Amino acid sequence: MTAPALALHDLTVAWRGHPAVHHLSGAFRAGALTAVVGPNGAGKSSLLAAIAGALRGFEGRIERAPALRLAYLPQASELDRSFPVRVHELVATGLWARTGCFRAVGADGRAQVAEALAAVGLAGFGQRLLGELSAGQAQRVLFARVLLQDAGLILLDEPFNAIDARTTADLLALLQRWRREARTVVAVLHDLEQVRQHFDEVLLLARERVAWGPTAEVLRAEHLFRARQMAEAWDENAPRCTGAA
Repeated sequence: MTAPALALHDLTVAWRGHPAVHHLSGAFRAGALTAVVGPNGAGKSSLLAAIAGALRGFEGRIERAPALRLAYLPQASELDRSFPVRVHELVATGLWARTGCFRAVGADGRAQVAEALAAVGLAGFGQRLLGELSAGQAQRVLFARVLLQDAGLILLDEPFNAIDARTTADLLALLQRWRREARTVVAVLHDLEQVRQHFDEVLLLARERVAWGPTAEVLRAEHLFRARQMAEAWDENAPRCTGAA
């Protein structure tokens, strides 16, 4: 068996002093599309933020395969579309890992930006301001930036939230391209039918691991019912976690 792209060992993630993820252990299979699903407040976004290094409040271990580059696309709501940046400038930040953030983008870089925009259906949009785009177009821009990062491990937090059906279909096709390229994708999603059709494996999370494995085995009625029961039993007034700051 090949080594996993990412392994979690007794991971506990805190959010505002309360555990968002409890003692989670398991591995994400290299080259697979894995969906992270579960009730609202289950810790899904906190888990991705911890893996990406954007959230430091955790205990346990996160082990990534050596030299595996990571790309992280947070929720679209975290993007300030009023910031006066042009589309090509935002997409070009995907080159920073290779060129450095203070180096000018040369002819090769500009060509790569144009190619990435074309790949997500935004050819000719490079000079537009981000604020001029629709929600779906802005999400395509973020995917273009991920393309330029050329990462082996791609983390997507609710990538299809509040965008149109055509954009969703186009971006799902991009995920299939990443699978063919043996990249590992971990995505937080809510649409279970979408997960059934497009994802190899599922982590069902309710702050704790409910089930983790092949999609058809995890998305069984008894597992989904257990996740709902666990969510209904959450005590939001429980003592604050002092172990994971």
